[in-house]
Amino acid sequence: MKRQNAQTLGEAIKVFLAEKKAFNRKLLENRVVSSWGEIMGSTVASYTSNVEIRRQKLYVTLTSSVLRHSLSMSKDEIVKKINRALGDDVVTEVVFR
Repeated sequence: MKRQNAQTLGEAIKVFLAEKKAFNRKLLENRVVSSWGEIMGSTVASYTSNVEIRRQKLYVTLTSSVLRHSLSMSKDEIVKKINRALGDDVVTEVVFR
C-alpha cells in the first residue's frame, strides 16, 4: 500500500522548522556564532575571544583595540555580510567590545 501524503525526512524537517520560527531563529544564531571565523576570516578570528547573540544583536569581544576600531567603522557592511552568508536577516547590529 502506497501513502499519498508521504514525504522525505528532509521535507518533514523543513516543514517543522517553518512552523517553529523561534527554533529556526536559534539555529541560525548558533550558525552565526560557529561560523564567525569563516565569515570574517582567520585574522579576525584569531583576535576574537567571545561571540554571542542576544535579541538579534551580535556581541563580539576582541583582544585588539586597533582591530576593534577598524571593524567598528564597517559595522553595517559586517551585518550585511553575515546575513548574506546565512541567507536570512539574523543580525541587525554588531557591538564590538
